[in-house]
Amino acid sequence: MHVDHLTFAAGPEGLESTVDRLGAALGAKFINGGFHPRFGTRNNLLPLTDGRYVEVVEVLDHPAAEKAVYGQVVRARSEMGGGWLGWVISVDDIAPYEQRLERQAVPGSRHFPDGRLLEWEQIGVRGLMSDPQLPYFLTWKSSPDLLPSALEGSITLKSMHIAGNRPRIEDWLNVDLEDGLDGVDIEFTSPNGTPGLNAAVFEVPGKGEVRI
Repeated sequence: MHVDHLTFAAGPEGLESTVDRLGAALGAKFINGGFHPRFGTRNNLLPLTDGRYVEVVEVLDHPAAEKAVYGQVVRARSEMGGGWLGWVISVDDIAPYEQRLERQAVPGSRHFPDGRLLEWEQIGVRGLMSDPQLPYFLTWKSSPDLLPSALEGSITLKSMHIAGNRPRIEDWLNVDLEDGLDGVDIEFTSPNGTPGLNAAVFEVPGKGEVRI
């Protein structure tokens, strides 16, 4: 179980301006990740250490965005002003999660700007929609050289600050989070407030800790 990436929804200013703002705060440049044809979204991403990345995503005026749950989730968060959308766990085998959630994983893909295709399967976005503190799960299907983890990054994700209920997330993941998860500290705040990923803290070379 790997903390794979964090997703940030672009605000009303659009993807480019959101990426410029986050990049300035982190002292790094995002790269164009491409288009998600099944979801009607596009993204930019920032590679991190430990095989992780930050994704900034924007919903498009595209028919798929009206049908796909993920497109609906991104649109709703952007219409609220943008911000952290959620966190994503990658697993080697998604079948146990299909059994536990009693539904099938959904295929996902992203076309790189150069035409290459990255593919995966994901499950749990409906859980994210109803309870934004929950991560969703994915299994990568493409070769390792195509995965975001193949990109080198110098910034490290140190901790996540989640408004929510630790037992609820532990039950969703079926793990104990007392010592964090996969080397990432997890701090819980506002158990009775609006649930969701409130902030992330990064270790940035030359800048120290940066909270977004």
